[in-house]
Amino acid sequence: MAELALTQRMPNPDMGLRDESLVIGQDFSGVDACRRDMVEQDLTSTATNSDVGLPDQPLVIGQEFPDVDSCRRTLKDIAIAMHFEIRIVKSDRSRFIAKCSKEGCPWRVHVAKCPGVPKFTVRTLHGEHTCEGVQSLHHQQASVGWVARSVEARVRDNPQYKPKEILQDIRDKHGVAVSYMQAWRGKERSMAALHGTFEEGYRLLPAYCEQIRRTNPGSIASVVATGQDNCFQRLFVSYRAAIYGFLNACRPLLELDRVHLKGKYLGSIICAAAVDADDALFPLAIAVVDSESNENWMWFMSELRKLLGVNTDSMPRLTILSERTMGMVEAVETHFPNAFHGFCLRYVSENFRDTFKNSKLVNIFWNAVYALTSAEFENKIAEMVDISQDVLAWFNQFNPQLWAVAYFEGVRYGHFTLGVTELLYNWALECHELPIVQMMEHIRHQMTSWFGDRRNMGMRLTSILVPSAEKKIAEAIADARCYKVLRANEVEFEIVSTERTNIVDIRSRICSCRRWQLYGLPCAHAAAALISCGQNAHLFAEHCFTVHSCRETYSQMIYPIPDRSLWKEPGEGAEGGGAKVDITIRPPKTRRPPGRPKKKVLRIESFKRPKRVVQCGRCHMLGHSQKKCTLPT
Repeated sequence: MAELALTQRMPNPDMGLRDESLVIGQDFSGVDACRRDMVEQDLTSTATNSDVGLPDQPLVIGQEFPDVDSCRRTLKDIAIAMHFEIRIVKSDRSRFIAKCSKEGCPWRVHVAKCPGVPKFTVRTLHGEHTCEGVQSLHHQQASVGWVARSVEARVRDNPQYKPKEILQDIRDKHGVAVSYMQAWRGKERSMAALHGTFEEGYRLLPAYCEQIRRTNPGSIASVVATGQDNCFQRLFVSYRAAIYGFLNACRPLLELDRVHLKGKYLGSIICAAAVDADDALFPLAIAVVDSESNENWMWFMSELRKLLGVNTDSMPRLTILSERTMGMVEAVETHFPNAFHGFCLRYVSENFRDTFKNSKLVNIFWNAVYALTSAEFENKIAEMVDISQDVLAWFNQFNPQLWAVAYFEGVRYGHFTLGVTELLYNWALECHELPIVQMMEHIRHQMTSWFGDRRNMGMRLTSILVPSAEKKIAEAIADARCYKVLRANEVEFEIVSTERTNIVDIRSRICSCRRWQLYGLPCAHAAAALISCGQNAHLFAEHCFTVHSCRETYSQMIYPIPDRSLWKEPGEGAEGGGAKVDITIRPPKTRRPPGRPKKKVLRIESFKRPKRVVQCGRCHMLGHSQKKCTLPT
C-alpha cells in the first residue's frame, strides 16, 4: 500500500502529546496504522483537558491498574472522550473484559489480575474502531459516578455549584448531555466524598465537641440527643476567645436571632452576638437545634446564662435586642430577668409600613424613633394621629417602651437593627448543603479569620478611640463651635443655641439632650463644655470605644481543630486519658420535604440601618434642615 503523507501537526507542550508528533513525510505501514496513531494522539490530548483525569498515556498492552474499579473508571473516561460506548462482557475479582457496544466493531480490551500482586494488567487490546461512534449527546458511560468525579474539583471550591450549571458545563467540556437528576445526584455524591454524609456529621458531633474543649480550653461545646435512638436535638458552641472578649471588652449589648436551614434534615441556627469597639459584629455563642421552639429558646438562654455567669458582680446589666417572639421573650425573662429586652427596629418598622402603607406616616415614624426626649416623641405621635387615628391602636400592640429611644431604658449605643440577621442569613446560604460538623467548621474558620484581621487592625491604631468613634467625636467637636457655653460650676455647664438650651454635667457624663448617655460618646453639647474647660473630649467616651478595648476584645486566639481522621470514634478511649465518647448521635427525625425549598428573599438594603429623616425646625417640612431652608426668616 502506498505511503501516506500528512499535513504537519505542531506539538503543543501543554497537551501532553507523546514525543513523536505527526510531521510532514511521516511513514505508516497502512491506513489502520495511520488511524491508530491519530486516535492515540487525540486521546492523549483529550485526556489532558478533561476534568476527570484521563491517563497521560493511551491504553496500551501491559498498562497496569491498582484495581478493577480504577480500570473501569479509566475506560469510561476514554469512551466518553472518544465518543464511543463500551459494553462490559465480564467483570469479576480477577478479570475485566469490555468491547465496543456497536455490533461488528472489533474494539475490545481484556484486563486480568497479575499473579501474586493486586494489580490488573491489560493483556489483550484491539484498539481499532470501524463504527461511527456515538452520534447523539447522550452517552451510556456518563453515569452519576462519572458526573461526581467530573465536578469534584469545582464542588470543592464552590459548594453552591448548581445542578443546572453542572449539566451545562459537562455539555460544553465533554459534549455529553446529562439529566438534571444525574447532575444533582452527582453533586450529592461528590459532596459526600469531600465532606462526608449528613449522617456521619451527626455521628461525629460528640468527638467534635470533645476536640473543641481540648484544643480551646475554657470553651463550651455540648451536644444533646433525645429519645431511645439518640436523635440529634441541640448543639451549643462558644469559644473561650469570644467569651473572654465579651466579658472584658465589649459593651453589654447582645443581639439574638435565628435562621432556618434548608439542608437534608432542616433545623435552625441560633446566635447571640455582641458588638466590638468599632461596631463590628462579635459572635458570642452559636447553637444548632432540630427546630425553633420555645423549649429550645429556653435551653439556649440557659446555656448563655451559664456562660456569662450573671450572678457575679462583674457582669453589667445587659441590653438584649431581638424580634421578641414569644419563645424569646419568655426565655429572656426567665434567665435574664434584669436585662432590658428591646425590639429590633427593622421588625417594628416593617410591621408599621405594611400596616399603613403611607410614606408620610413612615417618615414621621422614623422621626419618632430617633426622638431623644419624651416631649419630641409625643409631638411626632400627635402628627401621626392627625393623619390616621389607627396609629393609636398600633402603638397599643407595639409598646414604645420596647423600641423608642425616648422610652427604652436600655442602652443601644446607636444600634437599632439586628446585624446578626445578615450574618445568619449568609451562614445558612453558604452552609446549608454541608454536614453539621463541616458547617460548624466553616463558622469557626470565618471567626478565626475575623479575629486575626481585627487583631492586626487594632495593633496598627495609634489613636485613643477606634476609627468609628473618632469620626463621631470629630463631628461633635465641629458642631460644638456654634454653641455658647455658660459655666455654672466646676462640672456643670449651660449650652445655649438658637433651638434650645442644654445642661451638661461632665462628672456624671450627662447631657439633658440624652445623646451622651444613650450613645456612650460625648454629644456636641458635651464637646462644647469640655473644650471650654480645656478637656480632651476623646477621654470622656466610654471605655468600650477605646483602642485598648479593641485590642483586648481580640487578644485571645481561636485554636485550630485537628483533622477528623485523628478524632476518636464513639466507644473509643481518648488520647492521653481523656473522656470516653460512648454515644452515637443519629440524625433528627425531621426531613426536608420533596420539591424545591421555598426561598425567603431578603433585600440587602433591608440590612442597612435606615437613614434618619431630617425635619426643618423653621417650616417643619421633611427632607432638609433649618440651615438649608428656603423659607424667608
